[in-house]
Amino acid sequence: MAENRDNIYAQPVPEPMAFRFDDRVAEVFPDMIRRSVPGYSTIIAMTGLLAGRFATPGSHLYDLGCSLGASTLAMRQNIQHGDCKIIGVDNSAAMLARCRSVMDTDTHETPVELVCSNLQDVRVANASVVVLNFTLQFIDRTERDAVIANIYAGLRPGGIMVLSEKVTFEDPRLDALNIDLHHDFKRANGYSDLEIAQKRDALDGYLRRETLNQHRKRCQNAGFSSCDVWFQCFNFASLIALK
Repeated sequence: MAENRDNIYAQPVPEPMAFRFDDRVAEVFPDMIRRSVPGYSTIIAMTGLLAGRFATPGSHLYDLGCSLGASTLAMRQNIQHGDCKIIGVDNSAAMLARCRSVMDTDTHETPVELVCSNLQDVRVANASVVVLNFTLQFIDRTERDAVIANIYAGLRPGGIMVLSEKVTFEDPRLDALNIDLHHDFKRANGYSDLEIAQKRDALDGYLRRETLNQHRKRCQNAGFSSCDVWFQCFNFASLIALK
């Protein structure tokens, strides 16, 4: 399926537009995220392999903030047990509509339930794998502890959480360097300085980054026995937390 080109911020706008996962973004999302997030394809592919390793018979696998279902699909294609179910959650109806179309073209048999909801309102239960790929960063910081605690409580013993985020660095020099490197990555993928600047303004105050240590501490406080980085490129990182 051909990707629609992301040119949402290609023309000057009179004032910053707040970023929203609406129809306009859903139409170009595969191109947008591929050209914007370094290592995205690796994270998605390895999410599938991790699901194949940690999924247990009769369990649920959650994709919290599933967008168009890339992580859902990767998990579905790697699950070896016929009695598992994947639950994809997103609060964007536009994203979920396209996610269902993606699932309908896939021939794997693991059932997928799509839920339109804020993930803060979803009770995780009977889970062997929970994935939050670039989702927690859009949730208010005051609600993040409860989200992670809910995931821990709903995981089976031996379960796994995959948490991918855009992060900040405690050293301001490293933070500035990694922001610049990320912008270089976007330029190399065809985004103009105008597009980069307008996208940054649109996300300002909506995408709220934290340090890796803050993520580790939150997981530790929730009860996870171990949590650390398995992948990082510039200011994008993915962590594994084990119950």
